[in-house]
Amino acid sequence: MKPLRSLSGLIDFECAARWGSFKLAAQELHKTPAAVSLQVKQLEEAVGFPLFVRHPRHIALTAKGQELAIAVGRSLGDLRAKVAALQRGDEEAILRISTTHSFAIKWLVPRMPRFTKLHPELDIRIDSNDTPVDLEDDGVDVAIRFGPVKDGDPALLFRERLVPVYSPELLSEGQPELTLSDLARFPLLCERTPEAWLQLLNENKALKGKYDFSRTFSHWGVLAQAAVAGQGVGLVPYGIAFEDIAAGSLRVLNCRSAPYGNGYRFLVNPHKEAMSKVQQFRAWMIGEMEAMRRTLEVNAF
Repeated sequence: MKPLRSLSGLIDFECAARWGSFKLAAQELHKTPAAVSLQVKQLEEAVGFPLFVRHPRHIALTAKGQELAIAVGRSLGDLRAKVAALQRGDEEAILRISTTHSFAIKWLVPRMPRFTKLHPELDIRIDSNDTPVDLEDDGVDVAIRFGPVKDGDPALLFRERLVPVYSPELLSEGQPELTLSDLARFPLLCERTPEAWLQLLNENKALKGKYDFSRTFSHWGVLAQAAVAGQGVGLVPYGIAFEDIAAGSLRVLNCRSAPYGNGYRFLVNPHKEAMSKVQQFRAWMIGEMEAMRRTLEVNAF
C-alpha cells in the first residue's frame, strides 16, 4: 500500500465528482477537459484504485470514489471556510461552541445574553449535537460535554446531582409541597431507564411501594419540560432544571440525592487555546457554574 505523496489532482477530482463531468469541471476550473481527466488519472494511479467508471457520454463514481469524494469535499469546504475567515479577519470574532441538545436548550441559551452583553463584538455559533465532535476540527472552538467526571480534572466545570422536580400544578389545594410519600401518586419520569430513580428511592429508604416508571425520555431537556408541563415527577440533573427552579416552574422534592458521577467538562480546540475569545468564554462559564454550585450547596439537595 503506497502512501499518497501528493495532493495534486484532489481539487480536479472533487470538482469532477461534484459535476459528474470532466467537461463541466473544466469550465469551473478554467482548464481543458483533457487536463482535468489527466489529473484524475494520475490521482487514480497514486491511490491505486479507480475513482470513476468512464462511459462514452458520462462518468460515474466508483464506491471508493464516492467515499473519497465525500472526504475531499468536506476537507476542501473547511479549508475554503478557513481561508475566507482569515481573509475577513474574523477568526477572533466568531466563537463556535459545541454542546449537547439538553444543555444548550435548558442552560446555555437562556444565559447567552449575559455573555453577549459582556462581549458584544463576538458572533456566537452554537452547535447542539449529542455526538462527540473532533476538537481539532477548525469548525469547533470549544465543546461543553456531559459525562463521567473526576475531581481534580482541570476541564471539570460542574459535578452534577440528580434532583426530583415537579410542577406546582401537582399540588393539591392547600398542600404546601410534595413529599416522598406522594411519589406513588404520580408517574416518575425517567431518562431511558428507572435506574436513577431506584437509586434515589433506595437512598431514602423508600423502595417499598408501587411506582409508575412508564414514561421515559431520550433527553434530559425533554424530561424537564415534561415535568414543567405537570406530566409527573422528574429526576433530572440540577443544571438542566436550574432555570425552571429559579423561575418557580419547578420545585425540588425535599429528600436525599443519590450518588451521581456525571458532570460537565470544558474542552478546547488545541489550536485555539490561546485565543482571547476562548479565554473569555471559559472565565464566564466558570463564573456561571460557580454561582449555580453555590445555590446547590445552600439548598443541600
